[in-house]
Amino acid sequence: MGEMSGYQLGVIGALFLSVASSVSIVICNKALMSNLGFPFATTLTSWHLMVTYCTLYVAQRLNFFESKPIDMKTVVVFGILNGLSIGFLNLSLGFNSIGFYQMTKLAIIPFTVLVETIFLNKQFSQKIKFSLFLLLVGVGIASVTDLQLNLLGTVLSLLAIVTTCVGQILTNTIQKRLNVSSTQLLYQSAPFQAAILFVTGPMMDQYLTKKNVFAYNYSPIVLVIFFSNLFLY
Repeated sequence: MGEMSGYQLGVIGALFLSVASSVSIVICNKALMSNLGFPFATTLTSWHLMVTYCTLYVAQRLNFFESKPIDMKTVVVFGILNGLSIGFLNLSLGFNSIGFYQMTKLAIIPFTVLVETIFLNKQFSQKIKFSLFLLLVGVGIASVTDLQLNLLGTVLSLLAIVTTCVGQILTNTIQKRLNVSSTQLLYQSAPFQAAILFVTGPMMDQYLTKKNVFAYNYSPIVLVIFFSNLFLY
């Protein structure tokens, strides 16, 4: 009984930390992009992924998980999709309100179910379908009433939904096929994702914002929030 209680407390604690860190990351990212004029979302994503790999490397060396080799083709395909997903989500946050960004993340769930139903012939109960219908209605109402809604932000959000949906389905497929955990898969692909976005990020950001990340004036408060953001990630 004591072991089960301890396990449940551990799960609750992990969920709380996950939610707290996710909310903190969104707030820090939005503060950087909107309040402090740091609009370089794609470049920021590459730095996030670099920190992710370094953290996973330390965790692997401390035997928190076992590293498993994965073929290069799988790493490249997964890395491209996952990198695009994270990049578009950050761009969506940069060009939309926090509320619309959260609606975008919620819309990923019904879209994933739709894709799995049409292309993978998966079946879902009527209760699940009805719940997702209500979710979509809520997303639609929130989107229509969002005063900051704009065309570019909407397009970026749609791209984020599509890439995240396909990426999640691919992740599940790879995990089952190779018998690897999501942590092991991310550990192998994070360096590739970071490298790709580190090269393409500044160009993409300059195209979207007409600003150069290397010419940006990094004030002390920007650096504090920036490094806090990387630590939370």
